[in-house]
Amino acid sequence: MLRFTLTTLAILAAFVMSTPSHGAPNAVGFTETTIAASDGNRALVGAIWYPTSDINPAVAVGENPVFFGQMVQPDAEIQDGRHPLVVMSHGFGGNWRNQGWLAAELARAGYVVAAINHPGTTSRDVTAEVGSALWLRPRDISHLITSLTDNPTWTPHIDPNNITVIGHSLGGWTVLELAGARMNMDRMDDECQAHPEFAACDGLAELEVGRTIEDREKLAADLKDKRIRGAISLDLGLARGFTPESLAAIDIPVLVIAAGAPNPKIPKDLESGYLIDHLSADLTRYHDLPGAAHFSFLPECKPNAAILLEQDVPGDGIICIDGDDATDRSDLHQQTITLILDFLRSLKTAS
Repeated sequence: MLRFTLTTLAILAAFVMSTPSHGAPNAVGFTETTIAASDGNRALVGAIWYPTSDINPAVAVGENPVFFGQMVQPDAEIQDGRHPLVVMSHGFGGNWRNQGWLAAELARAGYVVAAINHPGTTSRDVTAEVGSALWLRPRDISHLITSLTDNPTWTPHIDPNNITVIGHSLGGWTVLELAGARMNMDRMDDECQAHPEFAACDGLAELEVGRTIEDREKLAADLKDKRIRGAISLDLGLARGFTPESLAAIDIPVLVIAAGAPNPKIPKDLESGYLIDHLSADLTRYHDLPGAAHFSFLPECKPNAAILLEQDVPGDGIICIDGDDATDRSDLHQQTITLILDFLRSLKTAS
């Protein structure tokens, strides 16, 4: 649950389409999306990546002074047939662009990938008034799934029986909730007393999470979405608030990927490792990614980006620093993509 400063968020939220280039086989279609509020669910904005055979000019999406973008074809025709759906949840203070590098590669592999901003915990919109309702994050994802599977534009192209959720940091907490994990704020309060250095505890305090009995009851509710076939966590935080019983009861496959570099704020053994201690061993895969830091799951940084960030806001250069000097973020991304595709294909095989 590490977050960015407001100045850095303004950079990370930048959305630029650069000079077009020619399309290529296994190209990526792309469209931004807006989802209306309904039935107590929030209005959402985000994007969808999908496989396309179009050969229209491609442009870079998500390009800014810090991060490289991804080449996509805006509003291209989607490939015929039904495709597995992957839905992504960003971290605290992040946005739907944060895992665009992963979304583009999954789309090339034949998946429809969707991501939205979570109101109250997203770029330029981190407020206790809205963000304290963490239970709405899983509901956002369920709302997104419903909006796509019920939409006549997308229904013919989505396999409703093959839906996976992926989340980074607080997004990892979100997807475990969707898988059936249950939050106990009293338990989390005890953890924050024992481990005040946890980034998750800083985030809970900033957002004033669980300030009322009613809020705690809503956080403890069952938010499982039975349509989901698999869940993937990327270096999550806030795991230790989950009850062991609810983790043990999760009945879908889960892939847990932890950043391998030491981090006292999000210690892999106490956060991702807590999941492994309690999830079903038969349904769980765990990978400690050597050389990865918490922000390694953000887009690849441009040369000198860390210096640029540090000059702007001291301390923000960490966003572009991986576990050690010998580590290349593009290599970490490729390792992550390989692990995730192998997991996703195993779900398809099991169907």
